[in-house]
Amino acid sequence: MIGKKVIETDPITIADAKEMLEESSESYEPTYEQNLAMDHVTKFSKLDVESAQKLVNELKEIIKITQAIKIADVMPVDLADLRLMFAKERGSHKKEELEQILEIVNKYRK
Repeated sequence: MIGKKVIETDPITIADAKEMLEESSESYEPTYEQNLAMDHVTKFSKLDVESAQKLVNELKEIIKITQAIKIADVMPVDLADLRLMFAKERGSHKKEELEQILEIVNKYRK
């Protein structure tokens, strides 16, 4: 990594990462690390790109975008899962807010 520098970071969902890796692997041979990343996103991607973006956009109105992306990647099943995800976050979310988040997530669950 000599001479390489991170200019900007932007959080993306696992579905977005999967699409980006698939597109790049069509144009050239993926590296070992890209193959590992592809295996990971294939195993853990629970939504397609379009659904993930819609879910993140809906959740953005309630919570921060980084939290929305995390929720879209994990797709929590119940309030306990959601509380675990927010355990290290500053501030707390009310029970009504968490239930609203779960309702939105359940709309996109396959």
